[in-house]
Amino acid sequence: MTLMLISGPAEEPVTIDEMRAQPRLDGMEEDALLAAFITAARSILEAETRRAFVTQGWRLLLDRWPNGEIVLPLAPVSEVTRLALVGNGGETRELDAALYATALAGDTPRLAPLGRLPAPTRRIGAIAVDFTAGYGAAEDVPAPLKQAIKMLVAHWFEARLPVAFGDAPSEVPLTVASLVAPYRRLHP
Repeated sequence: MTLMLISGPAEEPVTIDEMRAQPRLDGMEEDALLAAFITAARSILEAETRRAFVTQGWRLLLDRWPNGEIVLPLAPVSEVTRLALVGNGGETRELDAALYATALAGDTPRLAPLGRLPAPTRRIGAIAVDFTAGYGAAEDVPAPLKQAIKMLVAHWFEARLPVAFGDAPSEVPLTVASLVAPYRRLHP
C-alpha cells in the first residue's frame, strides 16, 4: 500500500496573522519562518492523527484487491473520485462507480466491491483509489487542531531546539499531544 498526495491544501488551517498573535509578534520579519513552521506543524499533526485537515487530493495504490473492503488510510473523506487499474506501462483504466459502494462517514472511510472486480495485470501499484480528504476549508478545521498547530509553531519559534523529555525525545510537546489525542485514529 502506497499513499501519495495528488493535490495539497490550497491554504493552511492557521494564517500568518493568527500565528503572529500566539507568540505576540509585532513585525513581519519572521513571516517566512512562521509559514514554514505552520506547514511543518500541520504535516506532523496530520501524520500523528492520520487525518487531513484542509481539503486535499490523495491516491492510494494497492498491489492487489483485498479480501473484503478497501479501508482508506485518512479521514475525513468526502468522496472517492476514481477507482482504476494501473497497467504495466502506467496507463489507467477507470472502473465504473457502479462496481463498488462507499461508506465515507466516520473514522473508517472505505469502499467495498459489488461483485467481482477485474483482475489487475501489474504486480506492484496495480490499483489506484483517488479520494478527497479533509474537513473542508481552513475555517472548518476543528479548533483544538488549529490550537495544536499554533502551540507547536510557537514552541518551535521560541525554543528553536529539538524537543526532549528526560532521555527520550518527544515528537510534540505534551500539551499539543493532549489537544490532538481525541482526533487520533487508531487504525486506518
